[in-house]
Amino acid sequence: MPVEPLVEARPDVRSGIIAAAAELLREGGARAMTTRAVAQAAGVQPPTIFRLFGDKDGLLQAVAEHVMAEYAAVKAVRAAGEDGDPVEDLRAAWRTHIGFGLANPEVFLLLAEPGRLRSSPAIAAGAEVLRARVGRVAAAGLLEVSEARAVDLIRAAGTGAVLTLLDEPEERRDADLADELLDAVLGRILASVPAPPASDPVAVVTTFRAAMPELPALSPGERTLLGEWLTRVAGELQSRRRG
Repeated sequence: MPVEPLVEARPDVRSGIIAAAAELLREGGARAMTTRAVAQAAGVQPPTIFRLFGDKDGLLQAVAEHVMAEYAAVKAVRAAGEDGDPVEDLRAAWRTHIGFGLANPEVFLLLAEPGRLRSSPAIAAGAEVLRARVGRVAAAGLLEVSEARAVDLIRAAGTGAVLTLLDEPEERRDADLADELLDAVLGRILASVPAPPASDPVAVVTTFRAAMPELPALSPGERTLLGEWLTRVAGELQSRRRG
């Protein structure tokens, strides 16, 4: 019996379909997530899925967003409780991220599509967690590139590592590849010791920018403007260094 339109519109119907599809995806991959199987698992008629998601690709995108949102929420809670060595916390988060990508290949491949960050709230939330972790490294005076540059390098390396490993059969994957790639990135972005004032202008500007949220007596507009100035200065300093 077809589901009535008012029933289809209920949030629990949509979320139930997504949850059922996510479970099928985890258990058997994209091939197991047929429209019929999802409908049966969710207790709805197949036409309901087409009306809510358009087609199987639309459902897969919704599932990917759901899985990524759950992962990003766990990351945010974990990051909020971190108070140890910021570099070691970053390493631990890296390994968790690589593990997530290898455990959820269909989701990772879909979300790795160019431009997905701009349209995915879950990916944007995950990126904010990474920025916060890099910010802790910067606040410790250990970052010798801008925070934005460090985030981009880490994200690019993480995506590349997972894609490279997924391209190999599981039994042939190099277990050390991802850690070695992170070591290479950290070697590029980290200072060997916290930079003392005036010894490295890039590190000084980056550290000051990381500490900016704690500065008193600044309005939100002033913080935004100061952040833009510091980002511009750090970019110019790095450009001169590379030149």
